[in-house]
Amino acid sequence: MTTDDTAQPWQWDEPTWRGHVERVRAGRSLLPAAGPDRWPGGAAVAVAISFDSDHETPSLRDGETSPGRMAQGEYGARAAVPRILELLHRHEAPASFYVPAVCALLRPDEAPGYVERGHEVAVHGWIHERNTQLGHDDELDLLGRAVDVLTAQTGVRPTGIRTPSWDFSDSTLDVVRELGFAYDSSLMADDVPYELLHRGERTGVVEIPVEWIRDDAPYLMMDRFGGLRPWMAPRDLLQIWIDEHDAARAAGGVFQLTLHPHIIGHPSRLLVLDRLLEHIRSTDDAWITTHAALAEHVAPGLRD
Repeated sequence: MTTDDTAQPWQWDEPTWRGHVERVRAGRSLLPAAGPDRWPGGAAVAVAISFDSDHETPSLRDGETSPGRMAQGEYGARAAVPRILELLHRHEAPASFYVPAVCALLRPDEAPGYVERGHEVAVHGWIHERNTQLGHDDELDLLGRAVDVLTAQTGVRPTGIRTPSWDFSDSTLDVVRELGFAYDSSLMADDVPYELLHRGERTGVVEIPVEWIRDDAPYLMMDRFGGLRPWMAPRDLLQIWIDEHDAARAAGGVFQLTLHPHIIGHPSRLLVLDRLLEHIRSTDDAWITTHAALAEHVAPGLRD
């Protein structure tokens, strides 16, 4: 039996590699049974649009505090968020906003403003920390304080979490359960909601999966000193997301999308979301909802 932490993966015995694989896994699908009652109002597809309102925090997390980096994040809150809220209002599209606590503290009116307009506010870490580098107690402390900040500002305790870097540490699922979250939206094991398993045991936690294909950052993010550059015209990206939605609609499934105000909120890019919502609304059979409402709708599947 190979237990040496310095062993190479090819030296691991079966209990070791199997333990890594089975630590957090996808359990039963929570897609409701096919039929007119699968989605509210007989809708053909559930649409869950989300925004990670990161603003300055990814740079702060990495100690990159130059005015230029701060300004790039500030754009998201100052210029992009008002445009996004107006667009969502025009399309009558409730959305979910995942807010790092530091962003909420920098602008105490932002999170309440989302809630006042009918949107969900959920947890996105303290300072967009890399949770895979944290031990249990630090992760619990940061997320617990983040819950407290958002609850105090909005008057509503968040029911969901999206980890800042779309990953789990060895402790994340334990922390999610300790803090009583109903759902997570950070992992990628399916196209539709499922129950999270911890070492083969059911947790009662709903996972609303994300995917890099349905995220604006891989296509449009810019890093001045690195190799990351926008490589696709926004209107070309629109077709990818239309195709993703149409496939989900044909399957009676879920179309989930993750956006960032400081990335998607520029005029030439926000046009993509505008046209996408026009397309979704043109079918007249979509249930556009928050991640929290989606998790609540599929939760009865946890009792099966």
